Order: sequence, then structure tokens, then C-alpha cells
Amino acid sequence: MLRFTMPVTLQHHVQQHHGAELASVIQAIAEASVLIERSLRTAALSDILGAQGSTNVQGEQQQKLDVLANDLLTEVMRQHPAVAAAISEEDEDAIVFTGKRDAAFVAIYDPLDGSSNIDVNVNVGTIVSIQRVASGIEPTAAALQAGSAQAGALYVNYGPATMLVYTAGRGTHSFTLSNGEYLLSTEGLTIPPQGPYYSVNEGNADDFPADIRDYLQSLRSGGLFGTRYGARYIGSFIADLHRTLLKGGVFLYPPTVKAPNGKLRLLYEANPLAMLVEQAGGMAVTVPMAGMPAERILDLLPQALHQRTTLAIGGPVEIGALPARATRHLVA
Repeated sequence: MLRFTMPVTLQHHVQQHHGAELASVIQAIAEASVLIERSLRTAALSDILGAQGSTNVQGEQQQKLDVLANDLLTEVMRQHPAVAAAISEEDEDAIVFTGKRDAAFVAIYDPLDGSSNIDVNVNVGTIVSIQRVASGIEPTAAALQAGSAQAGALYVNYGPATMLVYTAGRGTHSFTLSNGEYLLSTEGLTIPPQGPYYSVNEGNADDFPADIRDYLQSLRSGGLFGTRYGARYIGSFIADLHRTLLKGGVFLYPPTVKAPNGKLRLLYEANPLAMLVEQAGGMAVTVPMAGMPAERILDLLPQALHQRTTLAIGGPVEIGALPARATRHLVA
């Protein structure tokens, strides 16, 4: 006899394992992402493709959908009683919500990662870090905690299927959007210990540290592990990270001459994705200049809301083999 199993919703999964308050925040973010997804699907028909005509705090050209996604998420967070403040890639300062003295969380997000790819119909995403506000701590100070203190992290990958991947410290789990609701598709994602791909913008390779160029050459030639790695690079961080999480391998954003401290943002790109990958059995570390030790991303203590970092993230075999860097001890 056939047995019918009810699908597990995102809200039910988070509430069952992590409590109602965090579940309600993640569900609110998920509902905002559904509205973002709908806007993306019809962007070419709605005059919301292309540049907004303004730049964000990073000095980057804002796309119309950047602004739309940011406004949606910020308004949803403003209305949520458990969210004390929001920090966004698109806003220079923290937005502290008044009248929420006992609110437990700060939401930190990149509303639409990879938005320069929207016009050519390439995957983009939303990335969110959730930090807990301890008693007596101002919301902005709570946002500047190390990534290891995160209460939760998630990303939404807007692709052929829209998928939400979250962790709250007990594994990494993926959900697929179906009829306006996220349903559990994989519980307990595990990154392959070693994978077939590396992902890096090789257009910048001439400016990478020499030992990183040698590392990449060893991956290509098979000299490092006895098997040749293929190159995969989409240029939307979420798309590249999602593939790395599922298929294995390594994503790198090394230092360059122009960006010796890296270009990815620590609070709302590196931290949440490092938590997700570590909870799936992977690693995430900095990529310093030659001769310096790598640091575990989640151990970094942020000094500014929009602080940048270098990043290597992926399977333990590839991260453990990074040249001249003590990385094997970096996962607690």
C-alpha cells in the first residue's frame, strides 16, 4: 500500500529544532524572498531591469532590483517584533528599529548577490546572517560579533528551481520553493570531502600571490591530488557556492594587488556562507599573502559593518592543501 508523507515546511523544520522565535524570523525572510523571486521572474516585463542610477556604500552601481530587494527585506525586518536592527550591503549604517527593546536578533544581509548578472538571466541570490542580541548589548555591537556567534545563516538561490539553504547550528538543510512555500528537499547536506572543481575569477590571476597561482596550476594539472580539476566560475557568488556545496571542490577569492584585503564582505557574505559550509563538513578560511597563516573565517572579529575579506571555502581536502598555510586546525 502506498504511503503518503506530508512534506516538511521550512517553518516547521526550524521551529522543531530551534524554537518558534528563530523560526518566525527565518520564515519572514523566506516570505520576502518569495516576493523577490516573483519580481525576478517578470523583471524584463516590468521595467525593473538595469541600473538604478545610484551607487551603494561600496561604490557599486545599484541595479533596480538591488533596491527593490533591499526595501522588501528591510520592511519585513522592520515589522518583525524579534528583529532589533538590519544591516544591509546597500545601506551605509545600521537601521535600528525603535520600540523593540527586547528584540532578540539582528538581520545582516546582501539582498541580491550577483545582481550584475540579472540582465543576462544568470542565477542570483539572497544571503542572510542572523546574530543574537545579548542583554545590554546595542544592536550594532551585536552585528560586530564573530561569525561563530551567529544564531543562524541562510541563502536563497534563485535559479531553475528556487532553493533556500539554512543552518542554525545543527546541520545544513535545503528547501525548494513550491507554490509559494519552501519544502524540505535535503536534510543534513554534506559537502563531498574532495571534489572535481575549483572556482575562481582567473581574469585576476596575474595579481594573485604566486603560491596561489601555483596551487591553481597544481589543481589543473593533477599534480596536487593525482586528478585534474575542472574550472567552474559563474560570477554569482551564491551560484558558485551552491555548486561547491553540492559537488565539492573549492571556491577562492584571493588577495590581489588592488584588493589586498579581498573584496567579499565579512558580515553578510563570508560569515553566513562559512557557517553553512562548516555545518556541512567543509571549511572556510582567509587567503592571506604568502608566508602568513590562514585564519578561520568564523573566528574573525569584525571591526566595521562593511569589512572585506579574502576567502577560500569548500571541501576539507582542498582547503587543507592550501600552500604554506596552517589550515587543518581551523575548524573547532
